[in-house]
Amino acid sequence: AIKLLQFSNQEVASYVEEELERNPLLERDDSGDANPERAALDQLGAMPTPIDSADVASGSMVHEGESAPLDMVHAESYDTGTNADGYRSGGGGGNTGFETDDRGIDEMLEARPNLRDRLSEQARLSFNDPVDRIIAAALIALLEPTGRIAVQPAQIAQSLGADLAQVERVRALMMRFEPTGMFATTLRECLAVQLAERNRLDPAMEALLDNLELLAKREMRQLMTICGVDGEDMTQMVAELRALDPKPGAGSDDPLPQTIVPDVLLRTLPDGSWHLELNAETLPRVLVNQKFATRVLPGIDRETKSFITEHLASANWLVRSLHQRAQTILKVSAEIVRQQDAFFRHGVGHLRPLILRDIATAVELHESTVSRVTANKYIGTPRGTLELKYFFTTAIAGTSGESHSAEAIRHRIRALISAETAEDILSDDAIVVILRREGVDIARRTVAKYREALRIPSSVQRRREKAVPA
Repeated sequence: AIKLLQFSNQEVASYVEEELERNPLLERDDSGDANPERAALDQLGAMPTPIDSADVASGSMVHEGESAPLDMVHAESYDTGTNADGYRSGGGGGNTGFETDDRGIDEMLEARPNLRDRLSEQARLSFNDPVDRIIAAALIALLEPTGRIAVQPAQIAQSLGADLAQVERVRALMMRFEPTGMFATTLRECLAVQLAERNRLDPAMEALLDNLELLAKREMRQLMTICGVDGEDMTQMVAELRALDPKPGAGSDDPLPQTIVPDVLLRTLPDGSWHLELNAETLPRVLVNQKFATRVLPGIDRETKSFITEHLASANWLVRSLHQRAQTILKVSAEIVRQQDAFFRHGVGHLRPLILRDIATAVELHESTVSRVTANKYIGTPRGTLELKYFFTTAIAGTSGESHSAEAIRHRIRALISAETAEDILSDDAIVVILRREGVDIARRTVAKYREALRIPSSVQRRREKAVPA
């Protein structure tokens, strides 16, 4: 039960699939909404009703231990002589019509070749000389995950017994392969190839590439002098560099990003209250074939009876655990929504400090249980799909005794810096003064830590950047 509790809905679905294969007394309920009277036969039918904010506020939420008995009774059984033995249209039986194919489009996609296979195919199409192909294969083998090669071309030529000029000729052509910039030995070379491909490698850009260390330090005025350009041109050149890929090989073999499916759904009702429910579409629907067990148990040998009894108990446990998991997730989510009501109505600036103990005390669960419930779980809200862990933030003391969420403070720091002008750059000390004026008692080192976590440069670097257009 603990393992199921910390699983996401998708992980639970995978686990149930394994149980369906292992346990002959478990059956998938494919009836869907077409047969509403059968909804009570699976664990979702026993799930608590959607929670409204009025129920949460009044404390009428179902608590663990107060729910109805979860022992398997006839409500979770079905007779194998009914339509449960049949197949729905499109559920199997050799039907090959496209209209009954319920596979997702992502399941029909061909497996895409990895980066090295794509580069090898381009090499086969680009080189006819066997020696060139051997050099190309050696370069592909030496590729690092970033898309560059750490071995110098002279060493490659020596190890292959080939001419350095031939190795460089092959490598120069391969740097134009897709993705452009692969097989470079330095960052400058990688960016230069990409700029040349866009016909933007002019003398000013070459001078900028020769002084990338000054760009890292944001020494814009010195770079303008070296490149012989004004502030507007420098801004454009830097923007072009930022549009390039310094690691063209990174991420090429990563799997396609998976869409996050929320485990809990939150929506606003016409009267302004909140309506919370589990996402039933992502939860598995299973039935226990108890009547089958009842019919076959009499008259069978002891070993078979032990097998049936063990798997019947396992099936009952699974349905009971799925029900308890649904109760607990909904109860914890409802309390989070109640305590973070201001966030959902007004935004991140109103996120209040919250720790696991606060929720555990309110819903009468152990902190470890709340931690498992909120792990790997997402809630779909009017403000987007967010991880349940997102709502737990540390507290920053206020000047008047109240407390503020650390996440809300980070959001405020980002907003203050985003509103800066070239003539009014805020130092960390200045941000501290502003926040204390707003009632937040915060130290300068904490502001610096939050700013660095947001990947915002120091006030000195920001002043240099904003001075360029002028």
